Amino acid sequence: MTTALVYAVGVIAVAVGIAVSIALHEVGHLVPAKRFGVKVTQYMVGFGPTLWSRRRGETEYGLKWIPLGGYIRMIGMFPPEPGGDPSRLRDSATGPLQQLATDARHASATEITPGDEDRVFYRLSVPKRLVVMLGGPTVNLLLGTLLLGVVLVGFGTPTPTTTIAQVNECVLPASAERTTCAAGDPQAPANAAGVEPGDRIVSVAGLDATGWEAVRDAIRANGERDVPLVVARDGERLTLQVTPLLTQRPVVADGEVVLAEDGSLVTETVGFLGVAPTQKLESQPVTAVPGAVWDGVTTVGGVVLTLPQRMVDVAQAAFGSEARDPAGPIGVVGVGRLAGEISTLDDLTSAERVSSLISVVAGLNIALFVFNLIPLMPLDGGHVAAALWEGGRRSVARVRGRPDPGPVDIARLLPLTYAAASVLIVMAVLLLYADIVNPITLRG
Repeated sequence: MTTALVYAVGVIAVAVGIAVSIALHEVGHLVPAKRFGVKVTQYMVGFGPTLWSRRRGETEYGLKWIPLGGYIRMIGMFPPEPGGDPSRLRDSATGPLQQLATDARHASATEITPGDEDRVFYRLSVPKRLVVMLGGPTVNLLLGTLLLGVVLVGFGTPTPTTTIAQVNECVLPASAERTTCAAGDPQAPANAAGVEPGDRIVSVAGLDATGWEAVRDAIRANGERDVPLVVARDGERLTLQVTPLLTQRPVVADGEVVLAEDGSLVTETVGFLGVAPTQKLESQPVTAVPGAVWDGVTTVGGVVLTLPQRMVDVAQAAFGSEARDPAGPIGVVGVGRLAGEISTLDDLTSAERVSSLISVVAGLNIALFVFNLIPLMPLDGGHVAAALWEGGRRSVARVRGRPDPGPVDIARLLPLTYAAASVLIVMAVLLLYADIVNPITLRG
């Protein structure tokens, strides 16, 4: 296939994965809502004008033009005004903000037809409402866990081998931003000794190469020493004499370069040979999946907690000359571009491409799980917070022997809901613009 076609296949694959994830998220709300007897009038994937729909029983199922989310419509989302008669509609607004709440209650009440009075959402017990609202995020967490399991156990993670993929021509300073050699750069010891790409390291300084970590440790421990390097090449074993150069190299912990508080590299003086290993996919045990999921949740959680500053950084990158943070927020368009790039990387095998694309969808599901738990309307977390508040004040009233305070009037939160929704829309538009004019790319 042509590069453009392969690129398109990657984009479409991830787009389908996102759509399925959104659809299953809404199923996570739909199933318990119906199970608890709530009347659900709509199940929609997307927003905007309806592209296709079909009614099954009392529920209309459909797709909308803008595939950036979804929703289910349950009757009785807003309870009647505290102290009011749920069977009567009356105007009680005294200002524009109060009018929002009144209009919402009216709209909610008109959805309740005779015989459906006990099938409204607000009449559910607090535990049942929590199950309904947490159903969507839970589905995303389970789907993300399943997909990460497929990646880690089914495909495996890239693991360095003892076979050489690249031999450096020279030794670049650890702090150098350039990637090409310049006059005055010392020749890399491996290059000087005649090491070639494709060589498989058998031993270093008499120590067997049981894995890349053993090779790396032996090289680092023998700086400025002339030691034998045994390699397998074309079915033969060759003994080469190498002298690892003592140089400042970045400190690496858990596969990540360690940075000081000021953002500079933390370095150490170690032996350096100037080779890079090949990578192969190595299957991981099932026990590795929970840790990977937790790492994903905490990473996304960290992004959410610092979201205001990160969005400022995105704006500076979009309207200025700042570089995009690869670990920062990214929109749907940006995710699609990354999927296309993954599909066209020449140095990845077909299995590695598929595994990477599945990882993208898994990460998106974990992000949906965390993001939807933010305790703000109109997100699921806002409804969860309201239900918990209602349960808490009912418990307090019961302990104090006071009357049941009734359901929380979430209609009063509509001004905050609209404000939060507006912020989310602005963020989505900003990310869309940034992903077009200054995208995050794998090629830097």
